[in-house]
Parts: sequence; C-alpha cells; structure tokens
Amino acid sequence: MKDSIKTDAGITIAPVYTTPVPMQELPGEFPFTRGVHASMYRDKLWTMRQYAGFSTAEASNERYHYLLQQGVMGLSVAFDLPTQIGYDSDHAMSEGEVGKVGVAIDSLEDMERLFKGIKLEEISTSMTINATGFILLALYIALAKKQGADLKKISGTIQNDILKEYAARGTFIYPPKPSMRLITDIFDYCSHSVPKWNTISISGYHIREAGANAVQELAFTLANGKAYLKAALDKGLDINVFARRLSFFFNAHNHLFEEVAKFRAARRMWAHITKDMGATDPKAQMMRFHTQTGGSTLTAQQPHNNIVRVTVQTLAATLGGTQSLHTNGYDEALSLPTEAAARIALRTQQIVGYESGIADTVDPLAGSYYVEALTNEVESRAWELIGKIDVMGGAVSAIEQGFMQDEIARSAYRYQQEIENGEKIIVGVNKFTVREDVATEVFRIDDSIRQVQTERLQALRAKRDNAAVAALLQRLETAAQTTENLMPIVVEAVESYCTLGEIADTLRKVWGEYKGI
Repeated sequence: MKDSIKTDAGITIAPVYTTPVPMQELPGEFPFTRGVHASMYRDKLWTMRQYAGFSTAEASNERYHYLLQQGVMGLSVAFDLPTQIGYDSDHAMSEGEVGKVGVAIDSLEDMERLFKGIKLEEISTSMTINATGFILLALYIALAKKQGADLKKISGTIQNDILKEYAARGTFIYPPKPSMRLITDIFDYCSHSVPKWNTISISGYHIREAGANAVQELAFTLANGKAYLKAALDKGLDINVFARRLSFFFNAHNHLFEEVAKFRAARRMWAHITKDMGATDPKAQMMRFHTQTGGSTLTAQQPHNNIVRVTVQTLAATLGGTQSLHTNGYDEALSLPTEAAARIALRTQQIVGYESGIADTVDPLAGSYYVEALTNEVESRAWELIGKIDVMGGAVSAIEQGFMQDEIARSAYRYQQEIENGEKIIVGVNKFTVREDVATEVFRIDDSIRQVQTERLQALRAKRDNAAVAALLQRLETAAQTTENLMPIVVEAVESYCTLGEIADTLRKVWGEYKGI
C-alpha cells in the first residue's frame, strides 16, 4: 500500500473513512450543499448542451440544427478570436483567425444567419463571450426583437466574466475598471429589460484549463464572484434582484470524488457569501452552474480513450448537481469536434441521464464518509485562499498584483512535473502507450472564410445609413465618459448595423487597451 495518496489539489486521501458527518440539511434548503432544487433530476434532467461554433454563421447554424435534431436541450455558442477581442473580420489583426476557434460574428446580419430557423423565445442560448459580451448580448436582443419575441421570455447566458480573462485566459480589451462598469451596466439593464437572462457566468473553467487545481478553481472563482457582487452593490443595485441571475461555470476533471466535493462545497460557500453580503432571497443565495468536461485532460494519443474520460467527468458533474452540461468530443485534442464526435459526446450525457440511475435520487453520494470529509476539506482550503485574496483587497487587486496568475502557473508546473516523472499516470501518454499508425479524422476550417466575411462587411457598409452609424458611435463615445448605462445605446447601434469592431474601437478610444502586468 502507498504511504500517501493525494488528489491533484494536494489533499491527502485516508485509506478508509469511518467517522460519520452529520447531514442535517435537505436538498433545496440553505446552504444548498445537496442541490438547489428539492427534487433535482427526478423532475427534470440537467440541460444537455453542446458547445459549437466555427467558420461562417451559416456553417454553425447547420451544426445547431443537427444538434437540436440529436436531442440537445440548449445551444452553446463558440465565437472566433477576433469576435472575442473586438475586431471585425477584415481587420489586420484578424488574419489567420477568422472562423477558426468559433464562429465569426461582425454584425446583426451574421447573427440573423447564425440563428436562421431558430426561434429565440423557444430556446436557451449560452454564449461564451467576455470582453465583447455586451455587444453579443445586444445583437441577440436585437435579433429577438426582429423575430417579434417577448424579451421578458428569452433566456440564456453570456459568460461576461472579465476577471478570469485577466487571471487565466487573456481575451480582455479594456482595463479592469471600465470592464467592470460594462458588467454592472448589463446587470442593471437586464434586470428590467431581459429579466430571465443570466447576466454573467462566473467561470472557473478557464482557470482550471490554465493549470489551477480544484481548490484554486473554486477559490478564485468565488473571489471573482464576490468582486462582481461588490461592484453591483456599489452601483446601488439590489442584491436580491441581480444575484438571482448570476450563474457559474465549472470544469469537471478526472478525480471523480474531488470534483463532486468541489461542486457541493461551491454551493455551500456561495450561499454564505451572498448571505453575508446582504442577500435574503433564497434564489439570490443559490449557486446555479453549468459544467464542461475538462478539455485539458484530453489526449491526442489514443484519442478514443477520451470517451471514457468524458464519461467519468460527466458522472462527476451530474453527481455533483450541475444545472447544465457540455461534454467534449473525443477528438478535441486534435481539432474542433467532427459531427460524429459531437454526437458521441451528447450520447454520453443521454446514457448517463436515462440509463445509469443517478437521476433517480437527489445527491446520491451524500452521507458517504469520504465524500462528506472531502467536501469539508475542499471548502476549508478554498476559504483559506479566499482569505488571502481578501487581505490583498479582493479579486481585482489580487489579479493586478499577479497573485492568481502566479498560483495557477505554479500549479500547472507541478502537474506537468508529476506527469513527466511518472508520479501521475496518464493512460496512453506516459503508460500503456501503443504505436499509432492510423490518423484520426480531424475537422478543418478553410482560410477563405475571412474573404467571405470581408466581402459581406463591404456590402453592409455600402448599404446601411452611415450617417446614423456615425451619430450612434459618437453618442456611445460621449456616454462612455459619463456614468450613463451603455446598453441601450449599444442595442440601438447594432440595430442600425454598426459592426462589432466599430463599437469596440469606439470604447478603445475612450478607455484604451489593457496590456496586463
């Protein structure tokens, strides 16, 4: 027997757990450790999503219709890099990137193509977009209005989590303070104009992908959440209103029990954080979250092994009580997923949901000596990290001082060392390897997409009312120098076919670009 076994977060696992942990609470009751709903999946399974977006809006639209036919319950949109950082497809900075890691969206015309044949009032849409999240939300609202939808009924989520971009991912544009202003503008605007919209998905996913362990993912995500709560409160918003529309986005990795413990601890911790900051409405204290299986755990070697990894991660997310889930394609270490890989990923969720029996009772691992002890240990270590961040002045200050970035980098380095010295086994990579002669089919995006988008932009600029566009962009520039909520102007601007790049550049003129530390 090994002398010591530890999780990736460094938590020592005992050979056996014999001490019972009192379980007083029920699911659906504060602090929601056991789930945010009393009946959880007995009444309704989690929302099964498949993250998709590539090439042109038409190509992505075709994939969405395919996924809907296969049984997805909600759409999840991936945007290309130029869209994420506020450049139109014809900008010099966009060369080589248009349509590659997501769909290219330059204007309302592209949004119309993206959702052709899909009624926004009847579907929930998640959009993984941050620095330009306010523009994509405006485009979605403008399209819903064109479809004649009741804005009080449209539902979905924008990620809109800029703090983790500074800490872990890098697709930021503006400095932290004006970026936080955009986020609170969205909170305020949606609370009365689009009340069912989740205004932010506070993301631990990308923190984990950057190399953080489970405890760091949890602590840094909740610290960022506290910063958003404080920013909204400082603006005078009611926590019992805006906190109801906050959601979270977590990663599911391979250590089944540590991941389940992380999800259970997350709900409990967030309930106490919101209560301490003034929330009295239980729905404002609940943590609702989406989960995605761990992209960084997928291997290019023996890629079909990834189907098993994704299955384990699916079990972790659902046993942990997620509200929605995306499962990665087995080929994503090589390329964007093929249709076949996306279908297998969706079928993984469906088999777990309909055939495994885990949906038959709520929080089926509750009361396990091991799971309860691990939940408590993950929570304790996460509070310790949050305490350090609070001493620094909160998440924004911790990011500006490089604390989160350094912690993530050290964790990533340790993890890679463990793989290279054989302490951590990755099947097919550093053990149980085979000679592979047959290449896996990969999904490729043609570079000609940029030319297609450029021609469309030229045609759009030739036919729109450019005087109206110029006037709206000037209004936006002026308003950005005040405390006026920018969302109504941005919605009006996209309705007049201002492009994403033009809107982002207008604010660049006022706020500049953030270069990092």
